[in-house]
Amino acid sequence: MRIIVGLGNPGPAYKGTRHNVGFECIDKLCYDCGIKMKLHRRFRAEVGEGAVAGARAVLVQPQTYMNASGEAVQKILRFYKLPPSELIVVYDDVSLPVGDVRVRERGGAGGQKGMASIIEGLKTDEIVRVRIGIGTKPESWELSDYVLSRFPRQEWAGFIQGVTLAGDAVACVLKEGTAAAMNAFNKKATP
Repeated sequence: MRIIVGLGNPGPAYKGTRHNVGFECIDKLCYDCGIKMKLHRRFRAEVGEGAVAGARAVLVQPQTYMNASGEAVQKILRFYKLPPSELIVVYDDVSLPVGDVRVRERGGAGGQKGMASIIEGLKTDEIVRVRIGIGTKPESWELSDYVLSRFPRQEWAGFIQGVTLAGDAVACVLKEGTAAAMNAFNKKATP
């Protein structure tokens, strides 16, 4: 069994923002795989179980807000008695162009506070992650304002492409392994 966590912020005010592309990827996997999400208060997360790419999976959207995502992830792993090696985290990355996707087996958080919370809580950076590019912030913007902004119409195609590719990358990790997913997805995407 694998735990697939999409990072984002709960509530309608954050729906469709750049910071919530991890949630959007989980929504797409739910739609594609016929998985229903349900709020589990003890985990502080929306959770759905089912098959993704033929593998048994638990899909998770933490409801703790981005910066405390590690709390929900720790509770989920403890409940299912799984090590961090069975975890895949999907989240936004301001260092990638809109629509690009990168898969990594380990590493730092790269400034992403939700991922930093998970690494700190689990005491390891050996966590498979799928990063979705949301574009570099304009120089005149604060980072927090940028990641909480919505994609303008001219970036919708890239946004949809990124979420779709991230779902495909998760499926590839499950079917063929992380190395195969890195080879397939760690290149510049073409809109």
